[in-house]
Amino acid sequence: MSTNAGSSGADSHVHRWEPPTRPGAPTLLLLHGTGGDESDLLPLGRRMLPGAGLLGVRGNVSEHGAPRFFRRLAEGVFDVPDLHRRTAELGDFVDAAAERYGFGRDDVIAVGYSNGANVAASLMFSRPAALAGAVMLRAMVPFEPDPLPNLAGRFVLLAEGRLDPIIPAAQAERLAELFRQSGADVEVEWQETGHQLTPKDIRAVEEWLVRRGLRS
Repeated sequence: MSTNAGSSGADSHVHRWEPPTRPGAPTLLLLHGTGGDESDLLPLGRRMLPGAGLLGVRGNVSEHGAPRFFRRLAEGVFDVPDLHRRTAELGDFVDAAAERYGFGRDDVIAVGYSNGANVAASLMFSRPAALAGAVMLRAMVPFEPDPLPNLAGRFVLLAEGRLDPIIPAAQAERLAELFRQSGADVEVEWQETGHQLTPKDIRAVEEWLVRRGLRS
């Protein structure tokens, strides 16, 4: 199902919803990278967690025609006020989508790539109850939360590339440390690659889901 963006609630973002086909399965909140759309990560979601509900969302910011979830001033330099505003909009959208489509708010797992991973991190820092956990593919620190949120009981997987020209390793390590200091259960998977995803990343995510008991 596709929905056109409106002004509020579940119509505030263009999105696609695929209901779960497995009883009790969580919902994956799929957040694309710059230039992507609401359909980009649906195949990945189906592969990662068969039977899960899938909510693919398109970012509401346009950067020279490329959809994003929040504005940036330069590569790796975020417009932080816009980030906070767009993060709040995304959180409100997920609440409204849960009511519309009937999925539980306590078992939503974000899966984000690049810009989508960064807004997922921002959502966890800003609204600790918004997500049960997140898979962040090529993420960096969106902002330094002060005070740190309480993320006890939340789980995070960071999948990073040691040769990534966009995200320095120190940025990824700092993000992992912020999540740990906030009480989240954090794992970091490093690949000897750049910003693009590889089959090894996908295998690492699938193995992590098995370890968490979310996938057989």
